[in-house]
Order: sequence, then structure tokens, then C-alpha cells
Amino acid sequence: MHPRDLALVRDHTIYSCVMGSRAFGLATQDSDTDRRGIFLAPTPLFWRFEKPPAHLDGPAGEQFSWELERFCELALRANPNVLECLHSPLVEHVTDTGRELLALRGAFLSREAHDTFARYALGQRKKLEADVRSHGAPRWKHAMHLLRLLIACRDLLRTGELTIDVGDHREPLLAVKRGEVSWPEVEARMNRLAAEAEEAAPHSPLPAGPDRERIEDFLFRTRRSSALDPLEPLEPHADHEVVQGVVRRVGTGQH
Repeated sequence: MHPRDLALVRDHTIYSCVMGSRAFGLATQDSDTDRRGIFLAPTPLFWRFEKPPAHLDGPAGEQFSWELERFCELALRANPNVLECLHSPLVEHVTDTGRELLALRGAFLSREAHDTFARYALGQRKKLEADVRSHGAPRWKHAMHLLRLLIACRDLLRTGELTIDVGDHREPLLAVKRGEVSWPEVEARMNRLAAEAEEAAPHSPLPAGPDRERIEDFLFRTRRSSALDPLEPLEPHADHEVVQGVVRRVGTGQH
């Protein structure tokens, strides 16, 4: 990764959180820590021929980050992986701009989530079915996470709130991960959850679509404020060096 890209994540992240099993309440001793972040590229960078990146993977694969505008675009389309980031119970860093975005997270939610969550779930289920045909069993961890997503979708449509911690569903879901539940039973649970979401959708307290106007107003104000700030060089700080694409603090060994 170019040092300028590392500097975008280091100096301009407005929000970062832990996702995956740790955020879902499904972590075990061998669970990884998956981090996601949102950075705000300084507005003057968009006035150059080479635009800032829409997303970055790093530093060193430790965190996947979206530029704020790209994040908002995906969230307005009800992308499940993006929407859930704003509802993580494990927030590691947030600025004033990040807090304003969190306060707007309900503006992204709408009944359109039913469609996008269902399409995503269908794609994941086809992969599981292909595994069953090829190997006699699915990847049980992926089956567990698909069930979790279907639960979140159903409950979102029923309540209007997106909750990603599985709560009381933890042990039944972990039993699926361990392969203790038969594939036909897992299929039956998936079918039941999908049917319950379908039933809840027409009566959901969610609006028909997201509040694009509120989100666009937030993005406009944020860009305008950034345009008025002095632009600092996007290079490693004097007390940092770049080694194999990782920013390290000189003399301390810290990342």
C-alpha cells in the first residue's frame, strides 16, 4: 500500500469497529478480530486528477476501510455488510463526524433491506448447497453465519431495529458451526426464517426507502467543512517509517 493511502486510514478515519464473530456474540477462542473503518478523504484531494481511493484494505490487512461517500452509497443500497458496521457493539474509534454518522444510521434503514438481505442470503445458500453436492456437507461456519443473517433480517423487518448480537441464539448457532445439526434441519431453519421475514415485510415499521436527503445533506456539509481545512501532506509522520507497507512508529516497534 502506498504511504499516502496508509496516511488516509491513519489520519482521517472517522469511525472504526470490530465486526465478525466478536461483534455478533459468536466468538470462540480461535476467532479472528475483523475490523472495519470509514475514512473521510480531505475534499481538496478530489480536485486532483488522481482521486482518493473508494476503499482501502489495510494497513497490512488489519482493517478494511471505505471512504465516507462510498460507504454511504453502499449503505443507501442496504448492503448487509455495510449496514451492520454502523450497529457494531464494539466501536474502537469515533470522531465528531463519526458520531454524526452514527446518529444518522436509522436513515439508511428501510424495507429495501428485505430485498438486499434476501438476495445476499440466496447467493450464500447456493454456495452451501454446492458444497453439499461436492463434499457431502456444507462449510458449517458459513451455514451458521447465514442463519445469523436471516435472523437479523427477520428481526429488522419486525422491529425496525438492526441488532447484530445474536443474544439467546448463540448456543444453537454454535451447534451448527460444530456440525452438530443436520443439513436438512439447517435448511428447514433457513426456510422458516426466510418465510417469517417475507411475512413481516409488508407490515414492517420501516419506511419504504432510505432517507437519501438527510444522508446527502450530511455528506455535503462534511465535504464543505473539509474543504475549508488546511490540507496536510498525506505522508508518514516524521516519527514513522514504512516497512513492507506497514506504518511503524520509529523506535517503539508499535504499529
